[in-house]
Amino acid sequence: MLFRSESSAGLGVEALALPCDLQDAQSIAPMVEAALAHYGRIDVLVNNAGATWGAPAEEHPLEAWQKVVNLNLTATFLVAQAVGRRWMIPNRQGHIVNIASIAGLGGSLPDRMRTIAYHTTKGGVVNFTRALAAEWGQYGITVNAIAPGPFVTNITGGRMRDPAVRERFARMLPMQRVAEPEEIKGLALLLASLNKSRPSVAAHALGIARAAFEDGVRSEEHTSELQSHVRISYAVF
Repeated sequence: MLFRSESSAGLGVEALALPCDLQDAQSIAPMVEAALAHYGRIDVLVNNAGATWGAPAEEHPLEAWQKVVNLNLTATFLVAQAVGRRWMIPNRQGHIVNIASIAGLGGSLPDRMRTIAYHTTKGGVVNFTRALAAEWGQYGITVNAIAPGPFVTNITGGRMRDPAVRERFARMLPMQRVAEPEEIKGLALLLASLNKSRPSVAAHALGIARAAFEDGVRSEEHTSELQSHVRISYAVF
């Protein structure tokens, strides 16, 4: 299905909507083939689909664990594999941007988040990004991850509409506010626009709004963690 949004109509930008259940591995290849049949190429892949499940680790249902793992981690691998194999590797170019989370960079105290499957899969996405960038850099493909902090999204929207919850998360951040989805777009565009002949960044898990405070004082442990994740993990020149 083709459509044009009001914001893109003046730019002549066309979008092709291809419904796909990413938890069904058999549906991924047909989606990629349909995109290639329409556009003839896939220059940029953004792996943005995700889910979470809130429960104490000792009570987390296996079915919910598998659902989160299948969508957040397995589907990210399968879509990247399909796009890489079908177009990016043969053409020796492409940009992959994986949406991870600061939850993938460490754990959370029980009063903040009890989402063991989400933390685990987003940590997997971060290291998947590093490993794939190291392997596919030889083909001129850059692979990066964005690790947002607390954002208002379809997943968090219900909680973030509670003023008390929003204020509690805001107090943990340097700018004292929860970010909006619009604030990710510029970074995603940058990572999708790197010069294919001389990509300077690959396998960079870039955290957004990453800061942790305990008792009003920034934790040295978390400060060190932040610094370790705002450096380039692998560089391809």
